Amino acid sequence: MRSRKNYKRIVVKVGASLFAGKKNKLDTSLAAGIACQISGLIKEGKEVVLVSSGAIALGMSILKLTSRPKELARLQAAAAIGQHELMHVYKLALKKYGLNCAQLLLTWDDFLGLRYHNAKNTLNTLLKLKCVPIINENDTVATEEIKLGDNDRLSALVSILVGADLLIILSDVDGLLDRNKKIIRRVTKITGEIKSLGCPTSKNTCVGGMVTKIEAARIAVEERVPCVIANGAKKGIIAKVAQDPFSEGTIFLPK
Repeated sequence: MRSRKNYKRIVVKVGASLFAGKKNKLDTSLAAGIACQISGLIKEGKEVVLVSSGAIALGMSILKLTSRPKELARLQAAAAIGQHELMHVYKLALKKYGLNCAQLLLTWDDFLGLRYHNAKNTLNTLLKLKCVPIINENDTVATEEIKLGDNDRLSALVSILVGADLLIILSDVDGLLDRNKKIIRRVTKITGEIKSLGCPTSKNTCVGGMVTKIEAARIAVEERVPCVIANGAKKGIIAKVAQDPFSEGTIFLPK
């Protein structure tokens, strides 16, 4: 039976793969569509936190790099250049609907101790102000010791941090596919078989793939946050899933 719960606080994660198709340039029409849907949800009384990848991909485009840098300093430089561009596009898109946005760049350390509470208080205050927090990993300073590694995992941790009612992970796939390439609509338990359906991405501009999305879903559902993996290229996808999480993609249900 489907839940009729009111999903008031929603975390939406946008993958870099959604903008990587146009020579690593952010698709402004995609950003405009996301802004429009977020505006609609806020008008309905919902709160939305956006976790967005894409800074490194955009930095690569500006620097005219054809492959993801292997050297840490060059990777961080690409992130620093691209993050500014990423926020600029979102700012313009949200401003059209009278919405302000705020940037939060996090690392693993921000989910520990006092910094955890500071981040939580900041996010809660921004949401009360009807401002859209836009979160990314702080790739400009992250090293192996403190980095989260991918924004799928980051989005799951953020959903727990803010006490979200729903996590929506948007990618360039329709959901989790079974061995016959059919969408699995509902996952009630993340078994070894479910994990085996994931495969790492081969794209130059992003990390992760379905493996990290399944892991993010596991982190979320263990803290009782349902998670939906859906295709971000579909028109109105955020609004549809927010209204009915069973309507699109694959939903991972808490125990």
